[in-house]
Amino acid sequence: MQNKITQLFNIQYPIIQAGMIWNSGWRLASAVSNAGGLGLLGAGSMYPEVLREHILKCKKATNKPFGVNVPMLYPNLEEIIQIIIEEGVKIVFTSAGNPKTYTQHLKDNGITVVHVVSSVKFALKSQEAGVDAVVAEGFEAGGHNGREETTTFTLIPMVKEQISVPLIAAGGIANGKGMLAAMILGADGVQVGSRFVASEESSAHQAFKKMVVEAKEGDTLLTLKELAPVRMLKNKFFSEVMELYTKSPTKEQLIDLLGRARAKRGMFEGDLEDGELEIGQIAGLIHDIKPAAQLVKEMVLEFEEAKKTFLST
Repeated sequence: MQNKITQLFNIQYPIIQAGMIWNSGWRLASAVSNAGGLGLLGAGSMYPEVLREHILKCKKATNKPFGVNVPMLYPNLEEIIQIIIEEGVKIVFTSAGNPKTYTQHLKDNGITVVHVVSSVKFALKSQEAGVDAVVAEGFEAGGHNGREETTTFTLIPMVKEQISVPLIAAGGIANGKGMLAAMILGADGVQVGSRFVASEESSAHQAFKKMVVEAKEGDTLLTLKELAPVRMLKNKFFSEVMELYTKSPTKEQLIDLLGRARAKRGMFEGDLEDGELEIGQIAGLIHDIKPAAQLVKEMVLEFEEAKKTFLST
């Protein structure tokens, strides 16, 4: 299954595990990389020295390529970038910020750079900034999302039409059929988040994983657009957000309700009532918790079967 993405990252399959906060530690990243995909550490939920520790453990757990996802609006950004360079990480996915900020600096240090976007406009800005590839993430995706509400099915062909660098599709992709659909629409690879949350190696709390597996269609919604749009499972905290919206809240009131460490409380510590439980719409298709290597294998097999069926019709 060799193409632009497998060649760019020197991996077997064009499957990237998203670097999700509180879910993507060294166990998950190394397991996906060992299975032939590209594992990413989620730096957004790590203090700089914690990230260094995860990089060192990931190096010991795999001799395959892995990378780090860096949300560019987080604190300690300069220190995080420096640690990535010091530890010799060769792949960085940046998100939630201006791709111009660090792309050239990273590339000058021999690092392959990918930027995550939710619109054609920012895909073009990323290409202009010199990135090696772009992740276009649709509105279905979990966690922090774009304001445009453009779905993956719409976004991928629109971005493909405008850029020349390799394109990775994200948002609502959890199996081989979804992967094939994304690639037919023009993607060179896929980034998968929610499906890997429900893996044995994910650092998410077991109670959160169980809630993801039990989720049905309509159990997630995008909200808090005035702050940073986030898709989450409906729970007590979500209901409190909806109730506050009935009172036309100020931005400050929303910030006050959100407080600090809600995502950690929910996804990492397992507080299913008051935590922020970030997951994609595709949770309705996730029915079990499996080893990451098995998820990669099943995705590849289903992709090949679906491709045969597609070509024979």
